[in-house]
Order: sequence, then C-alpha cells, then structure tokens
Amino acid sequence: MVIMPEASEFEGNTVDEAISKAVSKLCVPKTKLDIKIVCEEKRGLFGMQGAKAAKIKVRIKKDPA
Repeated sequence: MVIMPEASEFEGNTVDEAISKAVSKLCVPKTKLDIKIVCEEKRGLFGMQGAKAAKIKVRIKKDPA
C-alpha cells in the first residue's frame, strides 16, 4: 500500500506545465486531482518566461466509498 502525503507541490514555467508534472509524477489523470494554485508564473523583462515559476499544490481526490 502506498501512502501519499497530504499535499504535494509542483513547479513549472506555467501553471499548465506544473499540472503536467504532477500528473506524470503521481500517475493519475488530471480529473482525479484537487489542484490549488499557490502562485502563477511571472514574466521577466520584455515578457520572457521564467522570471518566477508557477507553483501548485495537488492532492489526490479520495474515492467516495
């Protein structure tokens, strides 16, 4: 039996990238995750990506049993 932590944090250049990392790492579909955006990405000088990464917290939804 695998015990998952209460919530896990993931970062990415965008929120979508952070969600993709969570789905890949946890091996569950996006629909099975509760996702909370901690902070959205911030663009750098001249709109360049990556000045500040997006951060999310995810938790696997419990099956109603």
